[in-house]
Amino acid sequence: MSRHTQVAGLGELVSGVGPDQVLVCYGLGSCIGLALHDPVAQVGVLAHVVLPDSSLGRGGKAPPAKYADIAVPAAVAEAARLGGQPSRLVARMAGGARMFPVAGLNGTLDIGARNIEAVRAALAAAGIRLIAEDTGGSYGRTVQFFIDTGHLVVSTVGRGEHVL
Repeated sequence: MSRHTQVAGLGELVSGVGPDQVLVCYGLGSCIGLALHDPVAQVGVLAHVVLPDSSLGRGGKAPPAKYADIAVPAAVAEAARLGGQPSRLVARMAGGARMFPVAGLNGTLDIGARNIEAVRAALAAAGIRLIAEDTGGSYGRTVQFFIDTGHLVVSTVGRGEHVL
């Protein structure tokens, strides 16, 4: 089967319906690749979340997935627009690494850890179950989201590939 691939850049979300769709986020460091899946409708949304909270913005219109607090509601709305049922959505996520260790780094400056917690909180607020994750660490990841199976394939240089 030929697959149609869409790439989510920084702060973007991509979506699709059906078995031939693959959604990708390349080079996740402190960012989160968040996949929402309705297995019955075969609807999927992948968001490339950059920062934890839209209050960090400088005004103006932000891309829909730039901040965790607005990315999750935007992804849920996109899944519903494509025929997914919010009550059936499940989430998988990867990323949130601490890419540049700094002596004395406090939690405020660890954007990866803050992204992880912000996405978890936004999912909980939306009533979406997080069923699998590969987060933290100090290494980057690339994710491929296969809508037919719901699998999130996480690839890491020097660490191989595994399926969530």
